[in-house]
Amino acid sequence: MRLRTPKRIAFALALVLAVGAAAGAPPRQVGRAFLDAGVPLNAVALVVQDVARSRPLFTHQPDRPYNPASVMKLVTTFAALELLGPDYRWKTFAYLDGPFDAGVLSGNLVLKGGGDPKITIERWQAFMAALRDRGLAAIEGDLVLDRSHFAPMPHDASAFDGEPLKPYNVGPDALLVNFKAVKFGFAPGAAAETTLATVEPALRAVAVGAPPRPGGGECGDWRTTLGATFTDLGTRAEAAFAGRYPASCGEREWWVSLLDHPTYVHGMFETYFRAAGGRFAGRWKDGAAPAGAIPFATMESAPLWDVLRDINKNSNNVMARQLFLTLATARAPPPATTARATETVLAWLAQRNLRMPELVLDNGSGLSRRERISAGSLARLLVAADGSAVREEFASSLAVAAMDGTVQRRFRNGSVAGQALLKTGTLDGVRALAGYVIDSEGRRFAVVAIVNHPSATRAQGALDYLVQWVYQNGASWVPPR
Repeated sequence: MRLRTPKRIAFALALVLAVGAAAGAPPRQVGRAFLDAGVPLNAVALVVQDVARSRPLFTHQPDRPYNPASVMKLVTTFAALELLGPDYRWKTFAYLDGPFDAGVLSGNLVLKGGGDPKITIERWQAFMAALRDRGLAAIEGDLVLDRSHFAPMPHDASAFDGEPLKPYNVGPDALLVNFKAVKFGFAPGAAAETTLATVEPALRAVAVGAPPRPGGGECGDWRTTLGATFTDLGTRAEAAFAGRYPASCGEREWWVSLLDHPTYVHGMFETYFRAAGGRFAGRWKDGAAPAGAIPFATMESAPLWDVLRDINKNSNNVMARQLFLTLATARAPPPATTARATETVLAWLAQRNLRMPELVLDNGSGLSRRERISAGSLARLLVAADGSAVREEFASSLAVAAMDGTVQRRFRNGSVAGQALLKTGTLDGVRALAGYVIDSEGRRFAVVAIVNHPSATRAQGALDYLVQWVYQNGASWVPPR
């Protein structure tokens, strides 16, 4: 008796074979570029494929699992576009919990977060202005924070690389505001013996000492010269600058993650509600929005397709983690968890017949030592995205060679400038690049390259050479027999 293979399984197998079998080896000069950089080819995975064809031009170790660093964001963002829709918007609600008369709330104001990944200072100011425009002049109670859209989860900001104050290490939160970051600004004063120092936002819970003394000489490692110390106790923080600031540095900025999430939100509310003319002197506490209540005001995010440009072009890890958790709500109601987000992505991939048996998801951002994917899987994802109804939104989220994002300063001396849409990935021991190269005739090639090696930092030139080679030779290249 002959066994019949279901059509979906047969199609998935065909996709796997299309990448892994019968594809040619990389051109000699491409391999040589990595070797000349001191990167052995057994540490490199490559796939290049004309998206209009069923088989790659060439591959090298296409099925081997690699740490892709931030290139993993391609999985998260494509899934989001198809599962949530390009026009999806996050919402943050304000509720009145108490009597409201003549502009005075005799009770608590409840803020319910929806996981918005990009509540900037400007948007927060507009939200505070909206509260005032709707007649809220004074709050006699406290600020209640409803963060139940995401399930509580432990987060150690120092676990990844021992840098807990770096903004990219901020953990996700249903009420993430301004990436939980404080911007310290420095500039030479008008008088020769002064230095100007600013802090934004100015939060009462962050005590800032005197500005650094002015200094001469080259700018160099100005952050070390500042002699900065940051003490973060969660509910309060201190910043001090015992060193000097070289006048040759001009204006500089330093972003630091300080305070825990609820203390930061409370400080932002306290500062900007008062700036809008409101009165508030309460504390914060965790709680829930009143059941069945109608929101007093709503802050709505930009559409998903616009948010993805920050996530992919600028490789924003915190925003990617917020988005990844949001994916959990595409299949089940909140609270969102990492496990449910992973299940959602895996179910979507299965429905899409995109078989990725080696895939390991951690937080969907690539800021992880655990996440794994193969170059072949990424190539299949790129080809699928090119044929998707969200093709344009996905492609427009990628950085344009020599034009913007993480590749703004790359490819400037090559003809591929403006002709490659790319996502880059960088970690210690990892360099990766994936996206589309569009040649002079409009042919589109999916290009994936991942390097996992202690000398991966030296591979950037080879990665760039690969992109330039595909632009110039992809259409005409015939693999040797």
